[in-house]
Amino acid sequence: MLRFAFRNLFHKKAYFLTSVGGMALALMLILSLDAIFNGIQAKITSYIDHSGADIFVSQSGVRNMHMASSTLPLTVVDQVEAVAGVESVTPILYMGNIIAAGDDRYPAYVIGLPKEAQAGGPWQITEGVSIPNDGEIILDEGIARTVGIGIGDRVKILSKEFRITGLSKGTDTFINSVAFISPHDFVGLRGNTESVSFVLVKVKAGESSSKVADQIRAGVPNVNVQLRTEFAAQERQVVNDMSTDIVVIMNLIGFMIGLAVMALTIYTATFARRGEYGLLKAIGVRNSHLYRVVLLQTLIGVMLGMILAILFTLLVSASVSALEVKLTLQINPVSLVKISLVSLLIAGLAAVLPVRQIAQLEPAEIFRGA
Repeated sequence: MLRFAFRNLFHKKAYFLTSVGGMALALMLILSLDAIFNGIQAKITSYIDHSGADIFVSQSGVRNMHMASSTLPLTVVDQVEAVAGVESVTPILYMGNIIAAGDDRYPAYVIGLPKEAQAGGPWQITEGVSIPNDGEIILDEGIARTVGIGIGDRVKILSKEFRITGLSKGTDTFINSVAFISPHDFVGLRGNTESVSFVLVKVKAGESSSKVADQIRAGVPNVNVQLRTEFAAQERQVVNDMSTDIVVIMNLIGFMIGLAVMALTIYTATFARRGEYGLLKAIGVRNSHLYRVVLLQTLIGVMLGMILAILFTLLVSASVSALEVKLTLQINPVSLVKISLVSLLIAGLAAVLPVRQIAQLEPAEIFRGA
């Protein structure tokens, strides 16, 4: 049966290329939109994901960074550091603000980064320093390139000027970027020298992050303690609720259109072979065998279409990266499995429908129809 399915599928090359090409195009649409959505999701939490911290400690009730303000007394730093299993703590200052470069304005997470920081700093420096001194700023290289500025140039936050001494990579999202200044400069902008915003905790090797987090909760009052993954999930949820509804809707519409195109392609390709299937029915092939042949051919077509779609999406992703477009395509393995299963289900239904009509006929009726 497998051999026959292959021979029948490749017998008419025009039908084969049309069906596989149509499925590939439909799946390309679905995968590309899903990869864009996944890329946006990953970018939202790039700072948190690359912070190097295992645990985030914030003000009680504060569970994310975007559009949030957290204030912790300095005593919390010592209290967290004293907890068993903690390797290091890095207190950072944080605010959302606007970076002015000439006439251009860009929203940013502004981080007050201490000199001895073990976490929370830029994770990939392309040029310059990794820790800013007073009067200095580390800026995202994409923003700098867009504006046409670089090392030695100056930007403003509120009314204070900063000299660019470092450029970082990956510190931008579709809604803002991340910039780093010294804690002294941060206090000069916002005041309040007796507090920090977040405490970033690194756990000792071999220790359980969950257990250390529980110990911090038990030993340090009036704080919110979250694992990095939990903190990132809360950040994504908040930003999604505020900003990405339109992206979700577009992704869903694209998914439905892609499935509809694929179903129509499969239905048309299968219907075009109705004479061949009718002949099999007329010479005594059982309906169960007929269905298996059709479903097997559909499976082969969908698999080939999926391979082409994945290759195309990877090519588009590489092209976007090479062109330095502020967009990231990311294929999620879980999404890929879900899309494949749904596609196989829809394709199977679309293929079986025209064959079902033939299967219900008697051999004599098929010959009379011919």
